[in-house]
Amino acid sequence: MRLLLVEDDLTIASPLVRGLEREGFSVEHAECGADARRALDAAAPDVVLLDLGLPDVDGFELCRELRAVSGVPIIVVTARGEEVDRVVGLELGADDYVVKPFGFRELVARVRAVLRRGAARTDPTPTLGPLVVDRRTRRAFVDDRLVTLTPKEFDLLALLADDPGAVYGRQRILDEVWDPHWYGPTKTLDVHIASLRRKLGRPELIETVRGVGYRLGVAEALV
Repeated sequence: MRLLLVEDDLTIASPLVRGLEREGFSVEHAECGADARRALDAAAPDVVLLDLGLPDVDGFELCRELRAVSGVPIIVVTARGEEVDRVVGLELGADDYVVKPFGFRELVARVRAVLRRGAARTDPTPTLGPLVVDRRTRRAFVDDRLVTLTPKEFDLLALLADDPGAVYGRQRILDEVWDPHWYGPTKTLDVHIASLRRKLGRPELIETVRGVGYRLGVAEALV
């Protein structure tokens, strides 16, 4: 597995690269946003470890850019530990958020966790009646109409599309789309569901299972 580490502090990057390589990962190191963009253009990594305090670009902006064009898992690794920073990072499309100083074993576990979640989604473009969810390009279509979604809205839709008709509990959705350590208001899920239904133009595609969570409409509703 190939990792792209975007970190300008060599005292952190150098031992981290060595440790990750000992764990069997192939690691490319970028010290700034420009280097990261060149590395991403050259070859797509399996995971990006992204520091926010880069010398030439704000890490949040780089996260936004990357998520707009790629579904590669992004783990933010930063000293910014405030709740607002966590929320912004996850809302911009980061798959996980690790605050420095961190335990190396924990970081490796988080890398493997996002890789497992990605591997579990084997069909990149499920077609579900009028709905098409293309994970490779991170685009969704309803009745051949492109639906403009935020990163979190797309992740939410893609999760439900993994198993149409299956009920996804609220906590499971928050764990997989936001973060297992999400401490924000659970109301954010309801807000995203409402926005997603409105943008899809067919609210029946996402069903509420009272007291449990949500599911993508079963086959009979997708015709």
